[in-house]
Amino acid sequence: MNPLPALDLTQLLALAAALGWASGMRLYLVVFLTGAAGFFGWVPLPPGLQLLQHPLVLGTSGLMLTAEFVADKVPGLDSLWDALHTFIRIPAGAALAAGVFAGLGPEWGSAWALAAALAGGTLAATAHAAKATTRAAANTSPEPFSNIGLSLAGDAAVPGLLWLAWAYPVAALGVLALAVVLALVLIAVLFKFLRQLLRRFTPARPSVA
Repeated sequence: MNPLPALDLTQLLALAAALGWASGMRLYLVVFLTGAAGFFGWVPLPPGLQLLQHPLVLGTSGLMLTAEFVADKVPGLDSLWDALHTFIRIPAGAALAAGVFAGLGPEWGSAWALAAALAGGTLAATAHAAKATTRAAANTSPEPFSNIGLSLAGDAAVPGLLWLAWAYPVAALGVLALAVVLALVLIAVLFKFLRQLLRRFTPARPSVA
């Protein structure tokens, strides 16, 4: 069997950005899919990501993505899950993005890994904030179908984005740029909506004479 070709710079950049962004949405699915792709030889993982293809990591991420798949479909529980993972997804997105450049040799240097960590953490934070805000807004509706639909869309978007980063990195970077703009708009609009809703149901404090 011929060895898989190494990723070029454009693919590395697209992969780092995709891992950062997708970690803000479905961290455990990202870890599992990336590790499985390396384990089965579908793509050549950079040295800093090869730990993800270890069977122990694959098994653990598989269990966690199953739990997340279920939790993300239940109104209320999805927002609680998002709140708890605020402290997990963002640093994990930074670590995965940095791992794309870690161990690639002195020609890359630690500067690439540090820059990727900063960008990956920022992308993860943006995606996480947009997801959490959107799901919180959806939870104001009594019907559960919007939650399930949004969750399934996220389940499909993550593998699609990772595949795009490997196969068509330039297109993946363009899609991510549009996703960031859309996320920022959603955060601004839905945050105002949730704040107004909270004010509506919060009793006004009596004025002090």
